[in-house]
Amino acid sequence: MTAATAAAKRGLDVLVAAALLLALAPLLVWLALAVRLDSRGPALFRAERAGRGGRPFSMLKLRTMRLGAAQGGAVTAPRDARVTRLGRFLRAFKLDELPQLVNVLRGEMSLVGPRPEDPGIVRDHYTEAQRRVLDVRPGMTGLSQVTFYPDMSALVPPGQDAQAYYRDVQLPQKLAVELRYVERASIAYDLVLLGRTAWCVLMRSWAALYHPREESR
Repeated sequence: MTAATAAAKRGLDVLVAAALLLALAPLLVWLALAVRLDSRGPALFRAERAGRGGRPFSMLKLRTMRLGAAQGGAVTAPRDARVTRLGRFLRAFKLDELPQLVNVLRGEMSLVGPRPEDPGIVRDHYTEAQRRVLDVRPGMTGLSQVTFYPDMSALVPPGQDAQAYYRDVQLPQKLAVELRYVERASIAYDLVLLGRTAWCVLMRSWAALYHPREESR
């Protein structure tokens, strides 16, 4: 990606994120209140993630799990009991990701890019070649998000340990897709992926909501 393309991408990120935050502010307030009423705990959850260059940052999400859920690991298993009733709905329609518009404005994320990963997984399991995904800002959505929609944990075979299966089998698959994005990154490609994301949310989220398995990351 050239410097001019990167600057244009950043300008688009700021413009769209600011407009969406203004337009969606009432919805975000309503959703935050619903989270507080649905289960004990704060409305927002801060997940530590590895950003551009591997620098850690706090990725914002509406809380979809019960308090203390982090003790069960970073990967959510199918039908994970830690996910609240409202959380299942928020996850299916990706509404829990909306606070990341703030991360975009801060420059920690982009609208489109590789999905940010837990710093421990990056440190312990990324190869040197796979670390190329850290050359660009992580995204709210991206090629892996639409490729494995709603998420890769829906593909975990019954009886498998979700944490180990993600680390050993799915992480390499995900990173291979993310590297394809890094190689092809452009404004036009970002617009295509934003359109594919909108289609997935509008047309496939109902199936995710009623599917017998949970999505996670």
